[in-house]
Amino acid sequence: MWTETYQESPLKGLKPVQAPAQTSDTKRLRIVERPFLDLAVLRGNARSPGFTDALERALGAAPPLAPNTVVQGRLHLVAWMGPDEWWVQSLAPARPALEGTLRPALAGLSATVVDVSSGYTVLQLLGDSARDVLEKGCPLDLHPRVFGPGQCAQSHYFKAGVMVRALEARGVEVVVRRSFADYAGRMLLDAAREFMSPNQRIERA
Repeated sequence: MWTETYQESPLKGLKPVQAPAQTSDTKRLRIVERPFLDLAVLRGNARSPGFTDALERALGAAPPLAPNTVVQGRLHLVAWMGPDEWWVQSLAPARPALEGTLRPALAGLSATVVDVSSGYTVLQLLGDSARDVLEKGCPLDLHPRVFGPGQCAQSHYFKAGVMVRALEARGVEVVVRRSFADYAGRMLLDAAREFMSPNQRIERA
């Protein structure tokens, strides 16, 4: 009986590289996949002290209340998705455990948490030209004065729905559904052609 399980990136067909040489092109732009993060969608009443306290104990971070903002704990970040909805993401690759951790912590409260780890992947665009590439297919105003670290927004990249998070030094992070990941990856590479050398590909963190 076959019992072995394994994880596979939805960008496998794009042949990501593991450790590209540091060149002027990679400093100008790098596209890095961060697969296999622990991801969950959380809903609840942030105005309830019990809800906030439970999350602070479980994650080390309270859910952000300001629209389109992100808070970061020791192992996870929590991003505002709506008045009573948040995106929870591990900072490093991890087997799905958020749902199992948060459900007991939220027991007795009006809240729900759903594991979505297998349904999404995360891409980071890093370097001076990162936002130029994303702006080709995303209607958000991504200028650092408007969209800076600690902010996030739901939008789309060409025909793929995405969540975008601002990183330091002009970088951006893009969360995309697994079913659209190959499409989004190919569109990113096409949009990035003027900034990348011909042998550059999406890296694997």
